[in-house]
This record gives sequence, C-alpha cells and structure tokens, in this order.
Amino acid sequence: QVRLVESGGGSVQAGGSLRLSCVDSNIMMSRRCMGYFRQAPGKEREAVAAIDADGATTYYAASVKGRFSVDRDNPATTVFLRMNALKPEDTALYYCAAGNIDGGCGVQESLFSYWGQGTQVTVSS
Repeated sequence: QVRLVESGGGSVQAGGSLRLSCVDSNIMMSRRCMGYFRQAPGKEREAVAAIDADGATTYYAASVKGRFSVDRDNPATTVFLRMNALKPEDTALYYCAAGNIDGGCGVQESLFSYWGQGTQVTVSS
C-alpha cells in the first residue's frame, strides 16, 4: 500500500520561497515516477512537476519552469518540490502523486495512481 504524506506548505509573500516534502511509506518508491500537482479554487487540477524513478529526468509545467525544481532522496523515500519566486497565481492545494512500479514518467495525470491529501500554499501580493 502506498501512503503519501505532504508537508511544507504555508503562506508567503510574492517573491518568497517554500519547499514541499512528500514522504512515501512504500519501500518501492525508488521504482516509481513521482510528481506534484496543484489545484486552485474553481480550477482543474494541473501538473506542476515530475521526476523519474532514479532522478535522472525531470518534467515541469511551463508556468513553473525556471522557478520550481523537483528532486528526490530515494533512500529517505522523500520527494521535494522547491518553489522560488512565488507568485499569487501559484496559490493552490499542492498534491504529491506516485506512479506505478517501473511505469512511465511525465506530467500526464494518467501516469499516477496514488495521491496524497495535499498541502496548502498561499502566496500574497
């Protein structure tokens, strides 16, 4: 069973930074694509970033490229999303997601089978 727990959300002013963490309770995390998605009020959930199983390849939504970075610590079964130069439009509930063992990787939502409960990020102007 995969259980994802996010942390690190909070409130910050525009231009600030936050780092989200996602801990995967399943020891097979090192064989899964991991991703972050977000959903703002009244909007559909959208992809933010993803990282393949060994951390060699990362994927980013155009809206966050150059500001956000995703990385992983497989022994610690943790994935991080570092968010810099935050904007008010980054305000959303951020979700961690895990793909299937040895599955593909990218920012398509269909690649992910397991989801965390989300952590709120609020950016004020």
